[in-house]
Amino acid sequence: MHDIIVVGGGPAGMTAAIYARRASRSVLVLEAVACGGQILNTPDIENYPIEAHVSGYDFTTRVEAQARGLGAEFAFEKAVGLRRGGDAWVVETNKGGHRAKAVILATGAANRKLGLPDEDRLVGRGVSYCATCDGNFYRNKTVAVVGGGNTALEDALYLADLAEKVYLIHRRDGFRGEETNVARLRERPNVEFVLNATVSRLVAEKRLTAVEVTDVRDGSVRTIELRGLFVAVGRIPENQNFSSVIALDAAGYAIAGEDCHTAAPGVFVAGDNRVKPLRQLVTATADGAMAATEAVKFINEL
Repeated sequence: MHDIIVVGGGPAGMTAAIYARRASRSVLVLEAVACGGQILNTPDIENYPIEAHVSGYDFTTRVEAQARGLGAEFAFEKAVGLRRGGDAWVVETNKGGHRAKAVILATGAANRKLGLPDEDRLVGRGVSYCATCDGNFYRNKTVAVVGGGNTALEDALYLADLAEKVYLIHRRDGFRGEETNVARLRERPNVEFVLNATVSRLVAEKRLTAVEVTDVRDGSVRTIELRGLFVAVGRIPENQNFSSVIALDAAGYAIAGEDCHTAAPGVFVAGDNRVKPLRQLVTATADGAMAATEAVKFINEL
C-alpha cells in the first residue's frame, strides 16, 4: 500500500508527487496515456515564471524526471473507480487496483472540440483552446474565437488587446455569457460578430490560414482568412469515474476550495478538474503543491 496515489500525470499531479516525496511519503502516479496533460500541445510556454521559454513537452519531461528522481513511482493505467477498502482507499484501474491512505485526483479537463477534420493536427499550428496561453503568439494578427459563453467572450476581449482583428463566431444570435462583456466587445472597433454561424471547415496546409463558416439559417458559406482560431465551446472535467465519492457541480467539476479538500476524508483534487476561476499551468502546479501538503497532513493525523 502506498501513502498517496495521484491520479493524473499532468503538471498538477506530478507537482503533487514531488511535494509528497519531499515529505518522505511513498507515491504512485497513475496516468492513462502519457505524462504532461494538455500542456504537451503548447509549443512555447510564456506565462510561467521560469528563466527562459520552454515547450510544453520539454517542461513536462523535466517535471516527470524530477518526480522520478525523488522516488515517485509511475504506472500507466486508467483509473476507472474509487472506493473504500477497509482502512484504505482503493483506486480501481483497467489493470487491477491500488491501495493508499490518501488519494489526489488530478485528472484535468479535456477541451470540447469542434470535431472537424485536421483539428487535432492543427493544435499549436493555428488552433488553440486557451487564449491566455497562446494569445501572445498572434499579436497584430487576425484571429477568431468560437463560442458564446463567458469564456469565449473573455477570450475575445483579451485577444482584442493583442490582435489586429478578432472575429467572434457563435451559432446563435444571443449569448450565454454576461451581457456586460457583450457590450464591451461591441465597443471594440477591431471585433466583428459572426452570429448564427458555425465553423464548418479548417483551411490549412502546414498551418491554419482560414476557416469556412456556414450560416445556420440559409446554409451560405463564408471564408474568413486568419492566423489563429481559439475554440471556447466548453471543457469536460475528467471526474465521471469518481462521482460516487466526491461532490461535483452542475458542469461536472469537483467541489473543493483552495485547500483542495473534497467532502471525502483523504481524497483531494488538484488542477483543472476542480471548481476554480482560473485554469492555467501556474494554478495547476500550485494546486498540486497544496493537495500534497494537505494529504501529508491527513496521513500524519491518522
